[in-house]
Amino acid sequence: MNDTMKAIAARESGGPDVLQPDDVEIPRPGPGQVLVRTAATGVNFIETYQREGVYSVDHPFTPGSEGAGVVSAVGEDVTSVSVGQRVATSEAIRTYAQYFVVDAEKAMPVPDGMSDHDAAALPLQGLTAHYLVRSTFELKPEHTAVITAASGGVGGLAIQLMKRIGATVIALTSTEEKATTARELGADHVLGYEGFADRVRDLTDGRGPDVVYDSVGKSTFDESLKAARVRGTVVLFGGSSGQVPPFDIQRLNGSGALFLTRPSLAFYLRDAQERTWRWKELTDAVVAGDLKVRVGGTYPLAEASRAHKDLESRATQGKLLLLP
Repeated sequence: MNDTMKAIAARESGGPDVLQPDDVEIPRPGPGQVLVRTAATGVNFIETYQREGVYSVDHPFTPGSEGAGVVSAVGEDVTSVSVGQRVATSEAIRTYAQYFVVDAEKAMPVPDGMSDHDAAALPLQGLTAHYLVRSTFELKPEHTAVITAASGGVGGLAIQLMKRIGATVIALTSTEEKATTARELGADHVLGYEGFADRVRDLTDGRGPDVVYDSVGKSTFDESLKAARVRGTVVLFGGSSGQVPPFDIQRLNGSGALFLTRPSLAFYLRDAQERTWRWKELTDAVVAGDLKVRVGGTYPLAEASRAHKDLESRATQGKLLLLP
């Protein structure tokens, strides 16, 4: 194996063009870690914030936490993963590269019958969709759920998981093209955002949904509270329109004794057992053909800047991948 590899490095904060290919030293796995030869890297919106300097990072900065590939070396005390094994993760660092290092316990096995592209596209958004519908509010067939950004990565996977359970799904989208996607994924009803609470109430005979999964945040939060049924749950798991400002907690009482939670993925991957359970349910469904992973575009690693431009345009649907 050579001592150097191609990686993307930003030497300063800025726009997409600060992402430039570079020759860097291949990292070495430490105790409890594995080195993975990258097959594909997932591109996520948080990396645009890191690139811009919204989130503080050290420079030169190589983005990426998500990827899939083949284990090429293991560190000391690693027994759960072996050289030559295919793995995927959403919990690595510096995955915009031909090789990356990750803790062995966070390297999830990729089953036979699952492509490298699906393996790289699934971890972050798939695990998020899974914890939302299986844990944060555990959906049952008798439940009705509202999901915002329904044609997006998390939303699209969540719709499919919710329909596998047998729940009724009301999807919210911003364009007719995205509405078509939500319907194709199985949503029972598709609405736009303007005044959606009243229309959701109409669809549920005035009762309201059992749960609203809201990743949009600032611009949808009030409607989410208004839509939910008495003693319903609002799950705020993102803020693509901006963060929800501080509010009077008495609003939960006035809105029907609502439950409100603000989860994130790290708190739903607390140990190897939980990670394994979530990942196996997802990959079993993919291999069986019951869960479709949507890849919206692939880019050579050297064109990471173009991937960021396309992602920030919000015109893409499905996961964007970098290929080394």
